[in-house]
Parts: sequence; C-alpha cells; structure tokens
Amino acid sequence: MGAGSQYERELRKVLAGSPDGVRAVIRSCTEEERALARLVIERPFLVVRAAGSGIEGSGDLLALRGDICFPIEVKTSKHSTLYLNGRLRSQYEALEQIGQRCGLMPLYAFRLKGTRGDSWRIFRIDTGRLEGRLSILARRIPACPLTSNGRPHLIWEEGLPLHRFLALVCRQRDSKKNGLAGLQDRNSQEEMQIPMQDEQISEPMKEWVRGFIH
Repeated sequence: MGAGSQYERELRKVLAGSPDGVRAVIRSCTEEERALARLVIERPFLVVRAAGSGIEGSGDLLALRGDICFPIEVKTSKHSTLYLNGRLRSQYEALEQIGQRCGLMPLYAFRLKGTRGDSWRIFRIDTGRLEGRLSILARRIPACPLTSNGRPHLIWEEGLPLHRFLALVCRQRDSKKNGLAGLQDRNSQEEMQIPMQDEQISEPMKEWVRGFIH
C-alpha cells in the first residue's frame, strides 16, 4: 500500500506540473524525453486523489483541465505483464462502465519498477465512441491489450511512454508555433509508434492534420 501510494504521488506531481516532480521522474531520461515531459509544466492538470472515495470507476486519480478530463488507475509491478484478475478485473469493469456512461476515456498508468528512463506507460480503456478531443487522443493512446481469451491486461512494452503522453495532451494548439518547442512537438508526433485506428484518411483530412500539428 505504501509503495503504491508513493508512485501515485509521483504521477500526481507530474500531472500537476510540479517542476520538482517532473525533474525527479525524468532524471535518467534522454534530453528529448525531458523536453517533452516538461510541457506539462506550462499546461498542468488539476489532479484530485479519488482513492478511498467509495465511488466505483473513479480510479486512483482524476486529472482535470479546461479541455480534457481523465480518471486514472495507477498500477506498479516488477513484472512487465499485469493480469487484471479478481479485484483488478472489477476495477477495470467499473472504469469501463463509468467511461461509457459519462463519455470519458479512463486510463491506466503502469509503472515498471527498476527501470531506467521513462518507467511509466499509459493505456486507455476502450469505452466505445468518444467525442471532441478525446476521440482524437484515443487514436494515439493504445487500448489495454487482450489475452487470447479476450480478457484485458497490461503489457508494459505496448503502452505509450509517459513523456509522449504528456507531449500529446500538453502541446500548445497553436499552428503558428515554431522554434525548438514546435520542433519537439512535431518530432513527438512523427516518432509516435502507436498507429492511428483510422488508417484510411482522406487527402483533405491529411492536409488538416498536417496544418494542426505543424
């Protein structure tokens, strides 16, 4: 419980844009990873600790900002694969239901212990159709993978690194931005290895996307 709370506080400080919190997490990251993670300092979230509230589906943390909101379930392990059985399965189902009812995109933040660099990976719970910016973000954030029996679980290597998640949700939505920050944002998009769900995008849409991210 104590160790879990420690890592929960670690993530909470990062999402809240605490310079010290961000610095502690990116200490062993590359310079590019650090630059992307620092974007949250300029566009932080209000992070509310939901654990113990008695509300099923609220997750451990609730990250809110004017444009987006995420319930987040925090998990840590020494092993790269985490099966969601028993109580963990109930947590998943509660998050899935609240996401469907409220039009939210619940997330899992999975920290692999003993890992240098960015040790956090982000997954989303597939709740069906989303609207607005969440529908765009859902294309970039991998859903929890399924076992051969169709049961959700977490495979650390298949998640979205935290620094890329932060770049995705915290980059300025100004198409005229240039310079180093703009280059870093473009690099984060170009190097994203999570494929978009909508592979077939029309040419006009491609032009719109290109204008949006450059």
